[in-house]
Formats: sequence, C-alpha cells, structure tokens
Amino acid sequence: MMHSDRGSQYASDTHRAVLTRHGLRASMGRKANCWDNAVVERFFRNLNLKMKRVWQRDYANHSEAIRDVAECIVGFYNNVRLHPTLGYLAPNAYELKLAAK
Repeated sequence: MMHSDRGSQYASDTHRAVLTRHGLRASMGRKANCWDNAVVERFFRNLNLKMKRVWQRDYANHSEAIRDVAECIVGFYNNVRLHPTLGYLAPNAYELKLAAK
C-alpha cells in the first residue's frame, strides 16, 4: 500500500503502472483534507529528509540515493533520534522496551 495526496503525479497511469508492477496498491487522501497525510508529513518534517539530506547531496545514481535515504531512516531515525513522545527513546529502543514487558 502506498498512500499519497491527490497530486497528478500519483494519479498518473505511469505511477499506477509502477505500483502494479511491484504488487502495490494506491491509497489517496480525501480531496482537500490535509489530515489524511498528517502522520507522514510530520515524519518528513521531523526528519527533514528532503531539505537536510536529499537536497544537500549529489547522488551518482538511483541506487545510491535509495541506500542513503534508507540509512537515514533505518540507521538514524529508527535507532538514534530520540523521540519525546516515546520517553526520549529511539523507536527501536522503545519497541524493545515494550517487548520486554
């Protein structure tokens, strides 16, 4: 499942074909309802992925960009970045703590 807003790029036949080729389904937010994407918008704002990571780098190719973004999310956001709503733990540490109970 891939959720997006109703941008023309996400509604295009090309994008839908890519999703189908990879076994994914499209999910779109309701028209003029910003709350549908609030969680992911907050994630990208907190991580500042585009402005502080992607736009500051000059990737040699698509694979390098994928590796870098994955490292940012998996390596930093999930394992290092402390989240106030999780008791100032990183998400993985928080899940391990919950699992140990």
